[in-house]
Amino acid sequence: MIFTCDLAGPARPLPHFWEHTIGSGHATLALRADWQAQMHRAHDELGFRHVRFHGILCDDVGTLIAEGDTLFYSFFNADRIFDFLLSIGMKPFVELSFMPACLASGGQTVFHYGANVSPPKDYARWATLIRKLVAHWAERYGLAELRQWFFEVWNEPNLDAFGSGKQEDYFKLYRYTAEAIKSVDGALKVGGPATAANAWIDDFTAFCAQNRLPADFISTHHYPTDSFGLPGDDTEAQLAQSRRSVLRDETREVRRQAGERPVYYTEWCTSSNPRDPMHDEPYAAAFIVKTILEANGLVQGYSYWTFSDIFEENYFPSVPFHGGFGLLNIHGIAKPAYRAFELLHALGAEILPVEGAHPTLDAWAARGAHETTCLLANFALPRHPIAAETVRINFGNALAPIRATIRRIDSGHANAKRRWLEMGSPDYLNAAGVAELDAVSRCEPEPHPFEFRNGNLGFDVTLPPLAVASVTFEFPEGSRG
Repeated sequence: MIFTCDLAGPARPLPHFWEHTIGSGHATLALRADWQAQMHRAHDELGFRHVRFHGILCDDVGTLIAEGDTLFYSFFNADRIFDFLLSIGMKPFVELSFMPACLASGGQTVFHYGANVSPPKDYARWATLIRKLVAHWAERYGLAELRQWFFEVWNEPNLDAFGSGKQEDYFKLYRYTAEAIKSVDGALKVGGPATAANAWIDDFTAFCAQNRLPADFISTHHYPTDSFGLPGDDTEAQLAQSRRSVLRDETREVRRQAGERPVYYTEWCTSSNPRDPMHDEPYAAAFIVKTILEANGLVQGYSYWTFSDIFEENYFPSVPFHGGFGLLNIHGIAKPAYRAFELLHALGAEILPVEGAHPTLDAWAARGAHETTCLLANFALPRHPIAAETVRINFGNALAPIRATIRRIDSGHANAKRRWLEMGSPDYLNAAGVAELDAVSRCEPEPHPFEFRNGNLGFDVTLPPLAVASVTFEFPEGSRG
C-alpha cells in the first residue's frame, strides 16, 4: 500500500478545533483537588481551552435554594469553579442545567446525584435566576471576559431522560433563557439545541428566526451508534452496523443545516456506554484520530466526552480501568485516547492532501513551522475485518530532513490497561503501581528510518490492527520541508 503527498503543494488550514472544549461530568467535581490537577494537566499538555459539564444550577452547587417562600441565591460555589478555570487559562462552556428543586414543576430526576430535569413551574422566576447569575458573572469577571464564554441551554432536551423530550417545552425554555442572557449584554453568546443524535437543528433555527430569538451557535451531540437504536444504547452489535465514517457524514449534514452559524459538538465519544472497555484501549485512539481529522473544516468545536474518569453519573467507580469515558483514569494515568490527543496537539496548523486509499488505513500529513508529521490510523469498527498493514509513504518536493521520529499507540505501546491486566487487574493501586502504569502509558518518540533522494522522501510503517503511528520529520530552520 502506497500513500503519496507533495510537500510543496497547496495546504488547507488545520485549526485545532478539537481543543476548543473538553467535557467533564458534574459541576461539583470541579471543586475536587484531583479533578483540578487533571484539568490543569489536560489544558497544559493537550491545549484544551473550555470545559463543559452538567449541573451548575443543581441544588448540590447551591445556586438557588428556598426556605419556605424565600429564595436564596448563592453563587459562591459556581464562582470557585470558574475562578479555578480562569486561573489556569481555561474558560467555561456553560451548560445551563439542571432545574433547582425550588423552581421545578415536577420530581423527575436523572443521575445518581438526583439532577431535577423538570421544566420550571414559573418561567419568569427561571429567567430571573439566569439574569441574576449572568449579571453577577459580568460584574465579577467583566464583560470582556464573559463575551468569550458560551452559554448553552440545557442538555439533550430531545430525550425523555432529560425532561419531556418535546420540542415546544424546550423552545419555551430557550426563549426565556436567551432573552435573560441578552438582557445582560447583547454580545454574550447563547445557543442550542444541545440535542442528542444531531436532532432538531432545522426546527431550532426556524423557531429562532420566526421569533426573532438569538442563536449565536448550534450545539448538538453524537455517538457512532445513534443511528441504530436509542441514543445511549450502544452495543458492539450496533457498532458493527455503523459506517466507518458515520460521524463525519452526520457532521456534514449538521454543518449544512446550521448555515453560517458556528457549530459546536458538545459531546462525542467512542461510544455512549459509561462502562465500555474500548474507552481504555488503543481502539479509542485510532477512532479519535480518524474522527477528528475527518471533521476538519466542518465545525468550530468538537468536545470529547470526557477528559477524566473522575465522573459520577451512575456511581463513582474505583477500579483503575473500568471502561470510563475519560482520557485519564481516576489516578491520572493516561489512556491511549489521551495519547491520541497528545499526538494531535503536536500537529502543525496546515494539512496537505494525501493520495491513496485503503479499507482500514488512513494517512494525513500536517505541516508546522519546521516539521511535517504523517499521522496514520489503522481502524475498523467492531466485527469488521482488520489486519496488520505495512504502508509506504512517499513525500515529493522535500528537503533533506535533519531527523525522523515515530510515536506509536497500539497493543504494545502507550497501553497502560494491558500492563494492569498483566498485574492481575488489581481493584486498587498503591503508589508504586500508579508509577509503573504511568511509565508504560507514555508515548515516547523513537528514531525512524527513511530514504531521501533528489527531493523524494520515502519511509515505511507497519501498523497492527487498531493502531496509531505519528512520524515526524524535522527540517532545517528557515524551511518547511
